[in-house]
Amino acid sequence: MEITIIFKIAAVGIIVTVLGQVLKHSGRDEHAFLLSLVGLVIVLFWVVPYISELFQAMETLFLIG
Repeated sequence: MEITIIFKIAAVGIIVTVLGQVLKHSGRDEHAFLLSLVGLVIVLFWVVPYISELFQAMETLFLIG
């Protein structure tokens, strides 16, 4: 697993948090929610291949297939 993915996730988290707070204080709670949702989707797209790789490794380790 690459260490850069952790930094990318942290960067997205920081950006989403800061922009979300700015949007909430300006009275745009709906936009802040959508921003959080978009951040979550972006991170999931990055993490899903690693989860798939983990399940494949576990399958070969325990000979489930």
